[in-house]
Parts: sequence; structure tokens; C-alpha cells
Amino acid sequence: MPTISSSQVKAVNARARCIYSEEQVEAAFDKMAAAITQFLVERDPILLCTMHGGLITTAKLVTRLRFPLQLDYLHVTRYRESTHGTDLDWKCYPSLSLQDRVVLVVDDILDEGTTLESIVEYCKKQEAAEVFTAVLIEKLHDHKLSNIVADFVGLKVDDCYVYGYGMDYKGYLRNAPGIFAIDEG
Repeated sequence: MPTISSSQVKAVNARARCIYSEEQVEAAFDKMAAAITQFLVERDPILLCTMHGGLITTAKLVTRLRFPLQLDYLHVTRYRESTHGTDLDWKCYPSLSLQDRVVLVVDDILDEGTTLESIVEYCKKQEAAEVFTAVLIEKLHDHKLSNIVADFVGLKVDDCYVYGYGMDYKGYLRNAPGIFAIDEG
């Protein structure tokens, strides 16, 4: 059972402020893909999609990458359809061996850094040769819980709750055509 009604979701969406339009986000994917290509074109990487949030970011990037790569996913969450993170819950691990491989972890947002840092550590424990990270959004604030820095960043936002392009509001609005900030009022 959803924790929020459809009418409540529509009300949140109606009050939201568009931070980046669909065109701006698509342009960011183009720039990210160019940078990733330049860096990984000869490295035979595994792109590791972080579910659910990283699904759209991964799909948008992978179709722009014109070099051999493999694609896998993992599912780890802190939010569980809430607006506040809790402990990590590992739901699914990658099926490909990461040993001696270059891995690019793809996620929707770098906020506090806990999830991304844990995924990178997991990849290192699986003896990946190198681990890099790509996020569509980096949130700008000074209360990160880790020191992780993404290698490839599409866009930056101030410290507000955002949704769209994979990022959700209580399990909804991942499909919003842009990046939106909820009205906290």
C-alpha cells in the first residue's frame, strides 16, 4: 500500500519548482557521456546501475556510450520510499564478477554519500581493478556523511529535496521530465 495518495503526489508536483528542464538534463547526459567515453573507451568497463534511482541515469548514459561495455545492476537503498535515509538495505548484488574489471557505478544523486561509498567499498572487496562513479545530480551542502566525490557529475543542486529523472518523492515522480525541488511549505 502506498504511503501517499495519488492526489497528494499531484499536489506536491503542482507546487514543485523546476530546477533543470528536460533539455538541460539531456544536455548534461551528453556532456557526461563524452567525458566517460574519453576516460573509459579502451577500458572494457562494467557499468553498474544502482537501482532504482540509477535506472534512468544508466539508460540515458549507456545509449550514448559507443564502446564495448557490460551492464549489470545492484539494488541497495536507504530511503525505502521515504524522504529521509536510514540504514542501508542490500536487496540484490551484481551477477557479473567484478574481479580485475574496471567498474563505473552509476547512480541518480550524490547526497550524503553513504550509499555510494558503500557500493564503492563493495566493488573494491570484490577485487575490481578500479572503481569510478557517475551521478546525474550532486547535492551541494556541508553535511556529507562520507568523503566520496563522484568522478562524473551531470548537474549540481542546492540542499533541497529533488525528484525526477530517477529520483523519487515517496516512490513516485521518478519519471518527471526535469529536476524539480519540492516546496517544503
